[in-house]
Amino acid sequence: MSVARNWRSFLVSVDHGAGSARGRRSAAFLLTWVLLGAVGGQAFASAQGATPTAGDLKQLSIEDLMNLDVTSVAKEPQRLLQAAAAIQVITADDIRRSGAASIPEVLRLADHLEVAQINAHDWAISAHGFNANLANKLLVLVDGRAVYTPLYGGVLWNVQDCLLADIERIEVISGPGGTLWGANAVNGVINIITKAARDTQGAYALAAAGNQLQKQVGIRIGATLAPDVYLRAYGKYTGRDREVTTAGTSAADSWHVGRGGFRLDAEPSPPNRLTVQGDFYSGAEDVAATGGAGLSGGNILGRWTHETPGGASMSLQLYYDHTHLSQPFPASPAAPPFFSGFPAASLKDDLDTYDLDFQYHFAWSAHHKVTWGLGYRATRESDEDLSFVRFTPTVLNQSLYSGFAQDEIMLARRVYLTVGSKLEHNDYSGLEFEPSARLQWNLESTQLLWGAISRAVRTPSRYDRDLLVPSGLINAPPPFQFPTTYLKGGPDFVSETLLAYEVGYRAAIGLKLAASVSAFYNEYHDLRSTAATPTTAVYVFPYPIFFQNNLEGETHGLEISASYQMLEWWRLRAGYDLLQEHIHVRPGEVDATGATNESADPQQQVALRTSLDLPRGMTLDAALRWVDSLHINNGPAGGAVVGIVPSYFELDAGIAWHASGSLELSLMGRNLLHAYHTEYGFPSPTREQIGRSLFGRITWGY
Repeated sequence: MSVARNWRSFLVSVDHGAGSARGRRSAAFLLTWVLLGAVGGQAFASAQGATPTAGDLKQLSIEDLMNLDVTSVAKEPQRLLQAAAAIQVITADDIRRSGAASIPEVLRLADHLEVAQINAHDWAISAHGFNANLANKLLVLVDGRAVYTPLYGGVLWNVQDCLLADIERIEVISGPGGTLWGANAVNGVINIITKAARDTQGAYALAAAGNQLQKQVGIRIGATLAPDVYLRAYGKYTGRDREVTTAGTSAADSWHVGRGGFRLDAEPSPPNRLTVQGDFYSGAEDVAATGGAGLSGGNILGRWTHETPGGASMSLQLYYDHTHLSQPFPASPAAPPFFSGFPAASLKDDLDTYDLDFQYHFAWSAHHKVTWGLGYRATRESDEDLSFVRFTPTVLNQSLYSGFAQDEIMLARRVYLTVGSKLEHNDYSGLEFEPSARLQWNLESTQLLWGAISRAVRTPSRYDRDLLVPSGLINAPPPFQFPTTYLKGGPDFVSETLLAYEVGYRAAIGLKLAASVSAFYNEYHDLRSTAATPTTAVYVFPYPIFFQNNLEGETHGLEISASYQMLEWWRLRAGYDLLQEHIHVRPGEVDATGATNESADPQQQVALRTSLDLPRGMTLDAALRWVDSLHINNGPAGGAVVGIVPSYFELDAGIAWHASGSLELSLMGRNLLHAYHTEYGFPSPTREQIGRSLFGRITWGY
């Protein structure tokens, strides 16, 4: 059986009823327009040359792409060709040309990610496997702010969004990053980096409408407040239509969300830079059988960086993040003659996060570049109205202390060894140790050969330790007594661990071809399992079910990607992924699902993309993908029951016309090969299909 069945609907189908949503949405838009109005006059007065002309919108050359600076591998800027990791970069130009309307759609551009749309608002995204119903081994950051939830260790993708035109780049690492980024950076890191406020001056607006993406509007205004002091503010609203079930009925999962935010960048003196930024959001989602669910939240972040004359640099970052979700559950009917059900209720989760991070970079002789840092995070999580799904205690305060050090050692000309480790202490599992060693050889200035050995951990979440789902049937007299608990967290649940071995090669071959290939072998220990404990009732039921660490296994795979500049105006991209998973129960132990509940991944994926710059300011982009079948355990029958999500081909395409230097008109299509297709979920009449989507979009800016 899948102990996680329907859990994702609780975790990510989050919203308020219609009246509450309207109030929150009105408040969100009021605050957005206040922010925009405060800087609007200065923006229109001072903006000049903020938006590139159609000629400037040409793609980066292959050489430029390989020379992009990335920061996710070493926590400081380095050329892509010097980054010893399986990393891909999604540029601002890639995002613009893709016509994507959300961050999950943008992440389809990363060939080595597994991206599956579950329904109108939920997504399953992972790297190197384990993209199960509660995927929890991928760390996601937005401008240095971690956005995973400690409730279950994953990412609520329906609330991660911004004005996509404000994203500078997205760096995607497939492979562990625990040494620098800490717990939960097990199978990958996604680092979303937005543009500085000085790069978004002037005004920008977008409007889009279609069948699935019913409406999307956004506006941004940027202004220069003083010399070297820049500000931008934005607002965005998205509304999407419902999808359709396998049975052909409405999935009743339409949703809408409004958000706004700001960013201020200042340079009070040449060696000092200051950034203050924040976002807020509020929305509503329809949920079948329960009406609606609620989501809202906000954050504010401050970061100070300082560079010394000797080339050293330091940074201090502090942020506060609040998230709220409310998931209603329908009443469970009474079962005569003596069973009692649950009344209708909601699970309300409020999370407050306070995070402090300090980093220092310096050169120690000509052969050593050292980076070290310290961090502290405090969280307070409150779960209320817990008649059906419970967490004990209902209010939990936790602290995380961390420190890391890393040294890049020049062994010889063009040969470097990077060694380091992170130490973290959390309240669940105590001290965690995440070391790594990376060896890189720059064969030439355009070729990199690298290898790495790393250890990473996935620390326990509230779901693993504190969950309690009562059976609800507790009033039966003997001999029909049921246990009072159906599902329970494991009080002794420990961190899942990974030991990863990686090798890779990246090169720019001439001026037209860039390619990378990487292979990995991962060993996992103490993976989450479920064990049933017999009760003492007259009729013995295999409940309650506990979480334990009885699984282990290994995965290995291959990742290949290439970009080829066929002609000056025509570029081709291709990607191929191979993943083999072997997860099993530890000798002498048991698992109620037969080690099938933690993975739901395609064995192979293929992606082909083409981008053309046509005459008269026209551009054409298309992306064809093939995803192998998924084997997924999330069904109602119980035990090690595995369902199949069939393999599929799908095509996204878009054509755009740059009518002037400030105006772009485009027509976008998603999932063009099928009226409907399935990407995720156990076979059932309620499994959702993702429909073909067409929408037009207008963007304007100066």
